[in-house]
Amino acid sequence: MWETRGVTFNKLTILLLLCDCVLIAKTYSVKNCYIYNDKAFCSKQKLSQIPTGIPPSVKSIDLSLNAFRKIQVLNFTNFPNLTTLNLKHNSISYIGKGTFSQLLSLNLLILNTNKIEHLEDDVFDGLFNLTELLLGFNRIQTVAPNAFRSLSSLKILELSKNQLQSIGLLCGIIQHTPQLKNLQIRGNGIKTFKSNDLTNSSIGITYLDLSENPLETFEVSAAVFPMLSSLNLGSPSRKLNLTWAVQKQTVLENVTTLELTGVQLSSGSEWTRLFSSFNSSLTFLKLNCMKYKLRFLISVSCSIPTVSQLQLQSNKLTFISSSLFQKLPSVPFATRNLRSLQKLDLSFNLIKTLECQDFAQLTNLTQLNLQWNNLTALNKCSFVTLSKLEILKLQGNLITKLGGAFTKNLPSLKSLLLNHNKLTAIGKHDFRGLYSLQNLSLSENQIQTLDKSCFSGLKSLTYLQLQMNNLRKESIGNNCLRKLVKLRRLDLSSNHIKYQSSRLKVPPFMNLSNLETLMFSVQRARGKGLFPSNLLQGLTNLKTFTCNTNFIASLPYDSFTYTPHLTSLDISANELLDITPQLFAPLRKLRHLRINNIHAHSLHFLIDANLTELHELEAKKNAFSVISEDIVRSLPSLSVLGLQFNRFTCDCDNSWFVQWIKDNNQTEVEDADNLRCNYPPQSMGKKLLHLNVQSCILDVGFICFISTACTNILILLVTFIYHFSRFQLIYAYYIFLAWLFDYKNRQKRAESQYDAFISYNTNDEAWVYRELVPRLEKEQGWRLCLHHRDFLPGKPIVENIADAIYGSRKTICVISRRYLQSEWCSKEMQLASFRLFDEREDVLILVFLEDIPSSHLSPYYRMKRVLKKRTYLRWPRPSEQQPLFWEKLRQALRSISTAEEDRLLLTRCPNVQLVRK
Repeated sequence: MWETRGVTFNKLTILLLLCDCVLIAKTYSVKNCYIYNDKAFCSKQKLSQIPTGIPPSVKSIDLSLNAFRKIQVLNFTNFPNLTTLNLKHNSISYIGKGTFSQLLSLNLLILNTNKIEHLEDDVFDGLFNLTELLLGFNRIQTVAPNAFRSLSSLKILELSKNQLQSIGLLCGIIQHTPQLKNLQIRGNGIKTFKSNDLTNSSIGITYLDLSENPLETFEVSAAVFPMLSSLNLGSPSRKLNLTWAVQKQTVLENVTTLELTGVQLSSGSEWTRLFSSFNSSLTFLKLNCMKYKLRFLISVSCSIPTVSQLQLQSNKLTFISSSLFQKLPSVPFATRNLRSLQKLDLSFNLIKTLECQDFAQLTNLTQLNLQWNNLTALNKCSFVTLSKLEILKLQGNLITKLGGAFTKNLPSLKSLLLNHNKLTAIGKHDFRGLYSLQNLSLSENQIQTLDKSCFSGLKSLTYLQLQMNNLRKESIGNNCLRKLVKLRRLDLSSNHIKYQSSRLKVPPFMNLSNLETLMFSVQRARGKGLFPSNLLQGLTNLKTFTCNTNFIASLPYDSFTYTPHLTSLDISANELLDITPQLFAPLRKLRHLRINNIHAHSLHFLIDANLTELHELEAKKNAFSVISEDIVRSLPSLSVLGLQFNRFTCDCDNSWFVQWIKDNNQTEVEDADNLRCNYPPQSMGKKLLHLNVQSCILDVGFICFISTACTNILILLVTFIYHFSRFQLIYAYYIFLAWLFDYKNRQKRAESQYDAFISYNTNDEAWVYRELVPRLEKEQGWRLCLHHRDFLPGKPIVENIADAIYGSRKTICVISRRYLQSEWCSKEMQLASFRLFDEREDVLILVFLEDIPSSHLSPYYRMKRVLKKRTYLRWPRPSEQQPLFWEKLRQALRSISTAEEDRLLLTRCPNVQLVRK
């Protein structure tokens, strides 16, 4: 019974923030765990190592259903506030000494269902405050004498379903646990229980479970159990021949509950002696699955005057007759002795009928269990004298008729369970006498008809279960529920209720203004499930509504107009492909919403639903793939979010959601670590939380957009510049080349190869060869560089031009209109002009063959510095002025250095020796 013990978790943690007391639920996820209100849940994660990252402030850690094989001292070193540690359902076979030594606040340690074989000394060292230790379903064979030395506060110890063979192994446990109250050693291999093997002094155990052991002897020789109140010696799965050796009737004088399921003694006298040990205290006796003479056992047990509860489950009783109980005691006062009986359990037998005298003398009976028998009908006298009966369980029978059993005589009955029978109709006034009834279960029958007065008299009824019957809309449309004014909970799910109209003339729940919980279902009509818009009219205090039928195709936007106080809504398992935000407009107090398996492709309807109070959202098994930031931001109070089994897209569309799961400290995303990808195909089956969020911070699409836009702008700009400024660009390009060439050759200071480079247009070539070349080369001996004669073939034209300009002392540009229109001529003049900035003398001579307005010249050539270093000559048309032109040109060419003059003179007169003073 203790293996399934749970821990109740509070939903709020009090935090002090900025001197204000604020209630807040601390919920966030760490890898393989989620943290909720100072509790860490790490179960079902296939863990083999204790996870890191669990905050030290937690009070509870659940590590169940994992794959741990051993635990050691370093696993639990920083949890000073831990009170509960759950390690059940693992494969732990080794616990290191001192493993729990730093868990000084631990109260509950669960180690059930592992593979522990031995408990060594001081294995629980440091657990001075531990009150409950669960070690059931292991393989424990031996316990060291000092294994429990630190457990001075232990009150509950479970060692069930292990391999202990002797009760003497527990002697050390009893010695070190003075506060022990509950000892469970069920299902071991103990054959003999002798109190002196366990202890010789009185101990405070109140509950002792020795069931399912192969007990052969039970011996108590001294009053070592003065406080024992519950003793279980039963063994339903095996034949148990027990020797009862309790020497004094007073040693077990405080036992009130005794279970002897399946026990066999050698004779009737042994049974009498056994019951005499409890003659003054026993109140609850369980005699289930008995093999010995059942009538005799009932008779003997009923002779115990203090017995108030008798359980006779699974004994294959075929009937109960009046003679059976009249003969229960062995003396004439047996019936009188049974009048104190308060609880009688006859469930799981084969009882077919009830006679009028079966319970006639049990006037103090408050609970009667007759479930899972073969009863087919009831009658008016079945329970006629049971005026104090409060609970009657008749579920799991074959009852087809109530036979007026509840029209009177049961004024105190509060709970009546008739579910899982064969009832087909509830007639007029069938429950009229049950005016104290609060809970009526009629589920899982075959009920088709409800008389309009079938529930009359049920003035106190608060809970009515009618699910899983054959009810139709007419069954509840006759106002049969109108008198249940105190009804708070009604279950009508899984029936055959169909509606063909979108609005009802008479809503079925008009008078149920106190109803708080309604479970309903709608079947298909004309191929779809219609939900009338005024179905819930009258339910002004409804707080919980469930309608998960798998048939509703849509909900009218005004479906919940009449339920403004609704706090929990479950419309799961329908076909609600399209939900409008207006549906939730009246639900300002909604805190829990379940929309599992409704085939939803998106949750965007939540953005405008204004569900500011929503705390829990379940949207499992749907078809949406992306959770946007807007959806989450629209639910500011959300604390629990369930999204399992959806078709998530593992790309940057979900990057914000993934980062939010990791960072948020308010909302628990259920089983977040197991959310799986469905798209793209290469990511199918992978975990959503493994999405590389960092790669999404750099928006590739945006970068591509910017790059494309910049490229287009650049192309337009280049096209624009080329169209309007291509000549300026070309000019700048060659200026740069000239500067580069000049920079490379500036330090060489080599002698000029030519006296002048002649730059001219081919249309002016006749003048150059007729006038210029003969005058300068033949008459005056100047060395001239002409492109058609001196340029190196195969060499880039620009390099030839640059070499000619920088290899000549002067550059003579023969200017004409066609010269200025020539691209290459312009380049030659531009390169020659750039040389002006680094020379101290005039290196450029301009010879104009015709008059050209200054506006046609490049602004660069009108720069002040250029004009200062440039020689301008104009070719005169009158021949009488030509000698003056040649003289000026000769003078311009002679403005050279002394070394150049000497070189020129020696060139002309090679036999002259020059002497300078």
